[in-house]
Amino acid sequence: MGTSFSPYLHFHGNAAEAMATYGAIFGGSPDIVTFGQFGGTDPAIAGQVMHSSLRAGPGLLIMASDTPSEMGGGYDVAGNTSVAVISDGADPADDATLTGWWDALSDGATIIAPPAEAPWGGKFGMLTDRFGVRWMFDITAVGTGVDTGAGSPG
Repeated sequence: MGTSFSPYLHFHGNAAEAMATYGAIFGGSPDIVTFGQFGGTDPAIAGQVMHSSLRAGPGLLIMASDTPSEMGGGYDVAGNTSVAVISDGADPADDATLTGWWDALSDGATIIAPPAEAPWGGKFGMLTDRFGVRWMFDITAVGTGVDTGAGSPG
């Protein structure tokens, strides 16, 4: 089946900066299209991001845009959503990778819960990055057999 779920993040004029930062952290280069490139006539939003996407390896796709006020942009960026970054504990290198991502996203972030041993095994941490996006990290210890939902469906 060729379907997937992916976070679509909304920003208030800084989507390009956020996506460039995420590209530097996760790897990859974001594809960005502005309102002006799609024929937007309002000069106030012509340079804002209408759509962007970042593919940084298997299973990692982030999409984002700026949401001008006339398009309902008066909301909390994080809202009631968190981006969950989860390892399944199968690859020992995942711990170092996810820890590196946490460290990079922590720059300028508000730490909600620093990474610590979780009751279900492994480590869990949560932060709100400098762009207002909430991230949850679940780094499962290799060989624990704890199912955090990171494995294959079914």
